[in-house]
Amino acid sequence: MNSLVCIAPDVKLGQNVRLSKFINLYGCKIGDETKIGAFVEIQKNATVGKRCKISSHTFVCEGVTIEDNVFIGHGVTFINDSYPRATTDGKLQTEADWKVEQTVVKKGASIGSGATILSNVVIGENAMIGAGSVVTKDVPPGAIVAGNPAKVLRYVVEEKMSLEAR
Repeated sequence: MNSLVCIAPDVKLGQNVRLSKFINLYGCKIGDETKIGAFVEIQKNATVGKRCKISSHTFVCEGVTIEDNVFIGHGVTFINDSYPRATTDGKLQTEADWKVEQTVVKKGASIGSGATILSNVVIGENAMIGAGSVVTKDVPPGAIVAGNPAKVLRYVVEEKMSLEAR
């Protein structure tokens, strides 16, 4: 490691994890053979599985679980509080000022660049999230979704059959 990588002592790194420069990891768990791009932040109590790729400029907040073999594009943002509030008394916020909600990205899912994943959702196995999408609710396994809010366009099985017909 070098001075351009900030890894807190409480981070659990698996075998053969590849880390780029300018990353910030604290209190999280990263699985074997996962690759983390530049300018990524992964907060405490977040888990990233094995053989994942998290591209640059992505923010993975507390309460997010990313299972094995997941791809996350550039600039993806996870949100962990449905009702964030500013303090009105001039004091700095504390952890008591928000409620962390869980988000799960299941095995084999792919999330396109610039997507925003709101809190308290499950992205199903092998689902695909289009670039720039805003995911506001659960995504079924194998679904291809896009838009704001993200809507199901079709399913991965249909897409594979369409490609095979060419």
